[in-house]
Amino acid sequence: MTKGKLPASFRDPSGFLFTREGVLYRQVNREYTDEYGMLMRSGLYEKLVKARLLVAHEEVEVQPLEPLLAFKVIRPERAPFISYPYEWSFSQLKDAALTTLRIQKRALKAGMSLKDASAYNIQFVDGKPLLIDTLSFETYQEGLPWVAYRQFCQHFLAPLALMAHTDVRLSQLLRVYIDGVPLDLASRLLPVRTRLDFGLLTHLHIHASAQKRYAGEAIQAQKSRAGMSKGALLSLIENLEATVKKLTWKPGGTEWGDYYDITNYSEAAFAHKKELITSWVAHVKPRLVWDLGANTGVFSRIASDAGYQTVAFDIDPSAVEKNYLQVQAEKSGKLLPLVLDLTNPSPALGWDNKERDSFGQRGPADMVFALALIHHLAISNNVPLPELARFFHETGKWLVLEFVPKSDSQVQKLLASREDIFPNYCRQVIEQVFSPRFIIHQAVQVGDSERILYLMEARKNVV
Repeated sequence: MTKGKLPASFRDPSGFLFTREGVLYRQVNREYTDEYGMLMRSGLYEKLVKARLLVAHEEVEVQPLEPLLAFKVIRPERAPFISYPYEWSFSQLKDAALTTLRIQKRALKAGMSLKDASAYNIQFVDGKPLLIDTLSFETYQEGLPWVAYRQFCQHFLAPLALMAHTDVRLSQLLRVYIDGVPLDLASRLLPVRTRLDFGLLTHLHIHASAQKRYAGEAIQAQKSRAGMSKGALLSLIENLEATVKKLTWKPGGTEWGDYYDITNYSEAAFAHKKELITSWVAHVKPRLVWDLGANTGVFSRIASDAGYQTVAFDIDPSAVEKNYLQVQAEKSGKLLPLVLDLTNPSPALGWDNKERDSFGQRGPADMVFALALIHHLAISNNVPLPELARFFHETGKWLVLEFVPKSDSQVQKLLASREDIFPNYCRQVIEQVFSPRFIIHQAVQVGDSERILYLMEARKNVV
């Protein structure tokens, strides 16, 4: 891979992303000259940027990374945090799908079309889904079908249908199938009743059968057989839009989705905890906060409401869905809820394991919240305390850690169904294990509770 070129940006001959001295650029190759010109002259770029549907960019006079191929270089606005479809809640994936279709309809009116409909081209910026690939457009040619139709169905419609009609956890198939959920697999996993839905019957079940039937057919032969007018193509897009809009999933009451309704925190303890975190966030002034085990984001909002970019991770799809819906209702642009299992976090994926960054590769954060979390990791998942100290040291520069002692009712619940083999799970050992890697600036007992809240700063040059 050419030095400086982003590993995720090698598939498109139209151009690629690269970095130089920490600045993100996109090289537009000469073969994309006509399409780029049309995108800019037609007014499509300006309208999409104004509608916050497409990332804005600036044309710059810098040396291209591959001059022999280059037409020009642009500098796009950088997304504050890169997330992936298998980390999104149901409504996040649905909003990303509808945004893609909205862009396609606007492109067709301007004489252009999306040449791909990859979910990886969408990022959440200021709380809204945004297309980040400026080179996704091509000139529309009358009579040709939408070349990105299959990709849209695999990246968006199939996983949404599976989440809505089978099990919300099937979104994790996107982690296994990086090019989207195979339609034949989705068709087999979906209940029979989905064949009574015209949209799902057409775009998933029949589409899956057609894929298999024409698998060996030349692409050009398929195109020539299609003969789809622009009106028919718009109807297809509108039908896809209606099908996606009809898909719903209501987050149920789960153990963690309703956590704050069952927690043993008193109002006084809750208020004191908020007060401490508010004070510490104001002291650190972090650019990026990761709230690990954020639940519905109650404490994440302390940082995001103060204007700091905050990513709220949680294992529970219901909690993340509720958090995202609240983000939309409040227009909380600085808060990004994501689904993540800390005991099995998002790995590096794709070609040579370099197309999609792992959870750790997207850090470190300036500040990490680990609130009412380590007893789950240490007791429920048997993660040794030294491993936790190492993990948190690599994950963030500052750490807000909540220690929940064994006497707490939440820990007692965890120990009720198993033998207590955790003699080292105590405040003294926590401080002993974390001190070599962190400076413990404050350790405060949360009022009206036995819990301890720590403010720690990661030591430098720790082996």
